[in-house]
Order: sequence, then C-alpha cells, then structure tokens
Amino acid sequence: MVVRLQNTIRDYAWGSRTAIAELTGVEPDGKPQAELWMGAHESAPSVLPSGDSLYDVVSAGPSDVLGAETAERFDGRFPFLAKLLAAAQPLSIQAHPSREQAIDGYARDEAAGIPRDAADRNYKDAWPKPEILIALEPFDALVGFRPLEATVALLDALRPIGFEELTDLLRNGKLREAFTQFMSTDRDSIRPLVAALAEACTRFVGDAYAMERESIARLCEDFPDDPGVLAALLLNRVRLERFEAVYLPAGNVHAYLHGLGFEVMANSDNVLRGGLTSKHIDVPELVSVVDFEPLADPVLAATPVADGVSTYETGCEYFVIHRVDLDGDERTVVGVGPRIVCCVAGSVEVDAELDAGGTKPGVLLSTGQSGFAAGPEGPCILRGSGTAFVVSAR
Repeated sequence: MVVRLQNTIRDYAWGSRTAIAELTGVEPDGKPQAELWMGAHESAPSVLPSGDSLYDVVSAGPSDVLGAETAERFDGRFPFLAKLLAAAQPLSIQAHPSREQAIDGYARDEAAGIPRDAADRNYKDAWPKPEILIALEPFDALVGFRPLEATVALLDALRPIGFEELTDLLRNGKLREAFTQFMSTDRDSIRPLVAALAEACTRFVGDAYAMERESIARLCEDFPDDPGVLAALLLNRVRLERFEAVYLPAGNVHAYLHGLGFEVMANSDNVLRGGLTSKHIDVPELVSVVDFEPLADPVLAATPVADGVSTYETGCEYFVIHRVDLDGDERTVVGVGPRIVCCVAGSVEVDAELDAGGTKPGVLLSTGQSGFAAGPEGPCILRGSGTAFVVSAR
C-alpha cells in the first residue's frame, strides 16, 4: 500500500517565504520556509495517516518497513532523506563527512558530553551525508573547487588589491593552503579584503565572469566581514536549469545561493560550516573532511532508462532517484527497500504492485505532496499527468 505523508517544514532564516507555499498551493504564513522534510530522520520525521511518525514505525520494526535486506545493510536506519529546498538567501559554505569521519566525529562529540541539540555540536549522528540537488526552477549554487587555472584567470581578470599572496598559492597548486588561509582569517582582517573584492567587481569592464561577479558582489554586500566570501572565489559558480542537478559526495565544499529544488541525501543532519552563516563554524574540522580535488564539471543531467523515466546516476549507496514524466499514461518503477514518491508538477496517482500482478490501494498526490511505500511492497505504478520523483535505496 502507498500512503500519503504529512511532512515538516523547517523555518531556517535563509528560506523563501513563498516558494514552497506556491508549489504546494497553500497560503504563505509569513515565515521563512526553507525545507520540507520527507523521511524518517529523528529530528523531523514524516507522519503516517495512522498518526505515527515514520521514525517510530521504522524503529519498532525495521525489517517490516525497510525490508529485511535493506534493514540489515543500514543497521535498521531509513537510508535516505528527501526534501523540498527553497533558498532565498545563501546557505553556509559547508561540507559533509564520510561514513568513517562521521562515526569518529560523533564518538568524539559524545565523549565530550556535548548535547546532541547543542548549537556548537558538529556531528548530530554517525552517518554521512552525500546529497543531490535537482533544480525545479533556475537554481544558483557554488559547487566544488574550480580548476586552479580557471580561478587564477578569474583573479587575474578582477585584480583585487591584497590578493597577490593568495593568488600565488593557487599558481603553485596549493589549494588546501589557500582555502585554509581564507577560512582562518580573522574578521578584522577580512573587511578590507572583502571591500577590495567588491571594488574589483564594480570596476571590471566587460561581459566576462558575469555570474561570478554577480554572486561575489552580493556576498560582499551581505557578508562584509565573513571569510566565506573569499572561499567562494575558489568554487564553481553554477546555474542549474529545471531538472539539472549537482551531486555532492563527502568532502565537496558547496553553498546553495538561490532557488527551489528537490534534494535527496543519506539520512543524516551532519553539516560542517566555514562561513556565510551565523551558525556554529569549525574551520579545522571542516578542513579535515574537505576533498581538495578540483571539480571541472559539476552539473549532472538525468539519463533516460525507459519511456518517460529517467535516473540520476550518482553511484551513491544510500539512494537512487527516478524522475517520472507522465502525460495521461502509466509507468512502473522498480525500487529497492522503502520508497518515497514526491509529485513536483501536476497530479500523480501511485499504487504498489502485488507479486501476483494486481495492485494494492494507492494515493493521489498533487503538486508538493508525497507518498510512502514500505520495502516489502512491490514496484510503484504511477499514472496521471505530471512529474514525480521516486526515491529508493540502492
């Protein structure tokens, strides 16, 4: 059986006050609505029609909900978390740990006696957080380190005063040193550098680096004493069109800037921040998990796998995402373990297929709504006119 989920909205300050409300067809409440969570994370689990939280149901009977194989693979934990994400302001410069780093960091925070809900705690759980963001509208982001020669070319074009030493570090291939120096600079020393960078963007003549200059100028204005502004110089500036994606494995430094997207990640809330935020920052811990390998092409497109069905190939062990585009027809999507189906356009009816070829009662999802099928259920059958994402374990 497929059932509709009741989901929690997180009102982080950077969230849009209108985007999620407009997508779901409800009146805005005047508060920032940053993320709508779909899944079984302990801090904001979805609620089933029975009134039980999905987290509690999974905890009470992992094999019944996840399927025996998936429950064993993921130690009885729901493997992924899906979200609608709506950014009106930039998110922090951040990265996420690998599984081994998360286990180690969580153990250290536990041993130190830091409460799990403390603002200065780095590791909320012992799980990694690889993630993918799929744009539902034009979406701006900083993703992964730009190839060094391209960053040097940008700095040579802008010629900001006071950046000569850092530019030389990049010329000599010392990305780690440059990033660490940026992120470790005290705020009194940051102000003149940010001001010089803003002035360099203003005086630049020509059409080159338009997106980079737009973002840098805005960050300089909004964060005049924040080292994250300087770190943003090192990252790829991307603008995703509808249904384009970025995949962020462990260690990928990134910051979402603006837009509405569908996000899926391993079921974790571990974030290590370095700037562009008033939240807890721990630069040494951030640097310890960062992957400093430059990323030449961060944009990921979906791969068609059947008529009306595409998948986003990431290789991630925690989730697989299929996009299903319907035009009054029907599609069947096979998945491993528990599945969450989120309608992002139109309306979609979702059933679960029986082994004998019949179907179990399903649910009609309108735009912004989501449904859940337990692991032991059969493939999901989708029909209607619209677009939905089907997320399962791998």
